[in-house]
Amino acid sequence: MIIMEDWAEIRRLHRSEHLGIKTIARRLGLARNTVRAALAAATPPRYERPGRGSLTDAAEPRIRALLKDVPTMPATVIAERIGWEHSSAILRAKVALLRPEYRGVDPTDRTEYVAGERVQCDLWFPPAVIPLGAGQTGTPPVLVMVLGFSRMLAAMMIPSRQTVDLLCGMWALLSVFGGVPKELVWDSESGIGRRNKLTEPARSFAGILGTRIYQVAVREPEHKGIVERGNNFYETSFMPGRAFASPADFNTQLGAWLPGANSRLVRRTGARPVDRLPADRLAMAVLPPVAPHLGFADRVRLPRDYYVRVHANDYSVDPVAVGRMVDVAGTLERIQVRLEGRLVADHPRSWAVHQTITDPAHKESAGRLRTEYWKANHARPAPPPTDVSARALPDYDALYGIDFSHRTGAASSVPALS
Repeated sequence: MIIMEDWAEIRRLHRSEHLGIKTIARRLGLARNTVRAALAAATPPRYERPGRGSLTDAAEPRIRALLKDVPTMPATVIAERIGWEHSSAILRAKVALLRPEYRGVDPTDRTEYVAGERVQCDLWFPPAVIPLGAGQTGTPPVLVMVLGFSRMLAAMMIPSRQTVDLLCGMWALLSVFGGVPKELVWDSESGIGRRNKLTEPARSFAGILGTRIYQVAVREPEHKGIVERGNNFYETSFMPGRAFASPADFNTQLGAWLPGANSRLVRRTGARPVDRLPADRLAMAVLPPVAPHLGFADRVRLPRDYYVRVHANDYSVDPVAVGRMVDVAGTLERIQVRLEGRLVADHPRSWAVHQTITDPAHKESAGRLRTEYWKANHARPAPPPTDVSARALPDYDALYGIDFSHRTGAASSVPALS
């Protein structure tokens, strides 16, 4: 069989040098029939080795019969039914090849993105251990959002994957985009919803913004492939060589890196995200002029120890509110407590957990109030003692009309008290 190099050289000598078959055969040391075959072949020669077949060929009819009855039958069950004694990998490959003929296929169309229509959302956990304070470390989630049309990236680290933190993060990143898309695409994140049912705060958030939150089905990552590729982009382009002193430091470095990332040329669109962003903003709905009420909110009666618990941490409150109902609010950055609208506590939010955060002013106020209370309630003189005279027991018998005289010696045997 002629090799690729000889085939190419024969055709070059014949077409470019205009040499005859006999001359080419003599120059290359080949048979004339080989030269004729090379000139007649329109495609390069290719060595094809005849297949030897597979061990599963003999079992294929029985495999097909089982798949016809039960298209979803696992390969392990098929192996048991047909008495397979060879490698399970060979059988699994054969079953995977035959199964679509009986189970059918579920193709997905390529999504075309219209300006202002869709934003893909996801949580990315960076491969880094970050100090959280109080000697604790961890890897908090990073909320990632990508505009489908412009491919504009926005991301920030948030304290947790709880619903309140997810909604606060979404509002912050939508503010970066400068508008509200028609649809926010999520996977089956429990803080957003499960089984096609959104959480109540998520439904309220979507209603306030006038958008729709759509959760893709399980095992369908192609519906949010843009944000998945974005996560990989963060890991390969942002993370290498970086160290972080705190979550705030992480967000600072990420915020400084994102403008350059959004100025890169995206191969799929042939344009830079910053250049296509105006079209997205023009098509998106306007953000509400006032930020919706997001984050943690509760109304509790302040106990005597003047602390409230928010996200597994205890925060001090001015003890003047002890015993009264106070309104507790928590955002991504701060924890605030109000008494009838008046601010009685304001703390930076702690990313560490199981901590007690105390404002020195609250502790000083508690000491002053405690001193005033004891002076008012325990420093008064004791009342003078009351002189109680002793009376004879028969006097009480007479008072209640009880007569013991009919009992021998019953009443007379009781001496009077002096």
